[in-house]
Amino acid sequence: MSEEAKKDEEANKEEGLNTPVEGQNKKYSADSIQALEGMEHVRMRPSMYIGDVGVRGLHHLVYEVVDNSIDEAMGGHCDTISVVINEDNSITTRDNGRGIPVDIHKKEGVSALEVVMTKIGAGGKFDKDSYKVSGGLHGVGVSVVNALSDHLRATVHRDGKIWEQEYERGKSLYPVKSIGETTERGTIVTFHPDNTIFSQTIEYSYETLANRMRELSYLNKGVTISITDRRQKDDKGEFVTETFYSDEGLKEFVRFLDGTREALIQSVISMEGQKNDIPVEVAMIYNNSYTENLHSYVNNINTHEGGTHLSGFRRGLTTTLKKYADASGMLDKLKFEVQGDDFREGLTAIVSVKVAEPQFEGQTKTKLGNREVSSAVSQAVSEMLTNYLEEHPDDAKTIVQKVILAAQARHAASKAREMVQRKNVMSGSGLPGKLTDCSEQDPAKCELFLVEGDSAGGTAKMGRDRNFQAILPLRGKILNVEKAMQHKVFENEEIKNMYTALGVTIGTEEDSKALNLEKLRYHKVVIMCDADVDGSHIETLILTFFFRYMRELIESGHVYIATPPLYLVKKGSKKRYAWSDKERDEIAQSYSGGVSIQRYKGLGEMNAEQLWDTTMNPEFRTLRQITIDNATETDRVFSMLMGDEVPPRRDFIEKNAVYANIDV
Repeated sequence: MSEEAKKDEEANKEEGLNTPVEGQNKKYSADSIQALEGMEHVRMRPSMYIGDVGVRGLHHLVYEVVDNSIDEAMGGHCDTISVVINEDNSITTRDNGRGIPVDIHKKEGVSALEVVMTKIGAGGKFDKDSYKVSGGLHGVGVSVVNALSDHLRATVHRDGKIWEQEYERGKSLYPVKSIGETTERGTIVTFHPDNTIFSQTIEYSYETLANRMRELSYLNKGVTISITDRRQKDDKGEFVTETFYSDEGLKEFVRFLDGTREALIQSVISMEGQKNDIPVEVAMIYNNSYTENLHSYVNNINTHEGGTHLSGFRRGLTTTLKKYADASGMLDKLKFEVQGDDFREGLTAIVSVKVAEPQFEGQTKTKLGNREVSSAVSQAVSEMLTNYLEEHPDDAKTIVQKVILAAQARHAASKAREMVQRKNVMSGSGLPGKLTDCSEQDPAKCELFLVEGDSAGGTAKMGRDRNFQAILPLRGKILNVEKAMQHKVFENEEIKNMYTALGVTIGTEEDSKALNLEKLRYHKVVIMCDADVDGSHIETLILTFFFRYMRELIESGHVYIATPPLYLVKKGSKKRYAWSDKERDEIAQSYSGGVSIQRYKGLGEMNAEQLWDTTMNPEFRTLRQITIDNATETDRVFSMLMGDEVPPRRDFIEKNAVYANIDV
């Protein structure tokens, strides 16, 4: 039985559930139910509160604490926030807000600080007089962070004094006490994640946290947010640190996201104001790409599943642009109707709304359900666009020309999609000839390996477990979809093979990139390429395709990258594989001389048994699951690496060259 299953069983016993009744009917009353105390429940069911106990949940702890400081900033009480990753992977956050109250809470009989830190659901954000709008997805806040930390210290500067309290696993070690005087104000929280909860890792990623802090600075203009990593130093011997500040908010955010693309219009189209008492902020720009990049936020939460605010944006955009394009006469020669997708090709836009009582739905609770928000955003976008188009006639003409080209390309793509679907029907099963399928029928147990080239494909076919592992060789480098029109994507042979092998249906004309995962034939899709520069390039091309055209596949956790070894180290009958230069050297040293080292340049250099042992055998292999932690940053990186603009790519390579493995 898994650890999680054991915990579930224990919890059920404690809560009086699933207990067999023998011999007589026992009275089922309130006494039969034993409610776990809040903090204990968090520790027993952490995933209910922070999503998971892996890397994502670990970083979510930081976001929950920072959200409290952002709430102070949104209320106009704070303009400076700092985050420090300490040497031991503890986190220290500090703000210059009002400081959490420390006076005695009437109902609980202890300091308000202790209530906030140890009671689930306590905090100012539930008091509408304190915060009109607050961030944080579930409103669980810092008490959950406290419950999931083996140690936490809260220090409050307030009313001329410094107050402090420490906790272990959510329980206070002593009453709140005054430890000095101060002229400052604000709250400092230092916490260390409990490694009995976060057993996978408690190591924080500086890049992940820095990207989120940058995002928050754009979403909350006028607030200075800094992040420092005390685990690493720069060229000057100082701790790595960045400070983010935005004067223009979403306008700057859009420029940052689109810095790797060529703009089609002169300036960012933006608005900020209230509609139906709902604060709405929108910024957008058109570029020469063929992709649509819409990012939406509710109370600083990235709602990557969209919702009513995004549907309102789309309706306002389509209605207003269609009205302008019809009036201009530029659509008169088109032989078919333009559609919503056509107005959004090459568009980068950010929609941010503040909602007092957001209602979230969807699989990951990041889809906004408040109906009143849709009309508010639609009105705001319509007014913003109408004014811009009237004041910038040249830009208006450029946008409509882009829409016409998109409509023509969509029409061609529709025919290409029909050809793919027709080919599937004509060929019976619809499976590509190159696919070597597995015998298992349950998709949850099946794996598809996308393998670079026929040679490696042949080795993989011989080395696989034919019961549940299928092989699809890909010829050479697939199309770079970042720079290709949609109909070219659907006409590409390798991409058509991937669609048909996976069994997913290609999007409809109304939503050309929507993916139906109900008929997905494999729940593990593994990209297996050579461990060299060309192999990495092919991996990136496939991931770009998945991100742009099959994002649901990644978001549902179905995409993985195989990690074949770089070396085989042998001495006599002894042999061990190495996945890095360091590991190779350590193995060679342990064999103490007389070793032979084989460098694998490609999968084809391994025999079938070696490939199975190192890369395909579920008992010993290492698969890296592909996740999207930050959709805006992922979008920016893909467009930078695979787009037309060279300078941003050069800067990125120069900055990250220290991490690159170069084969000579």
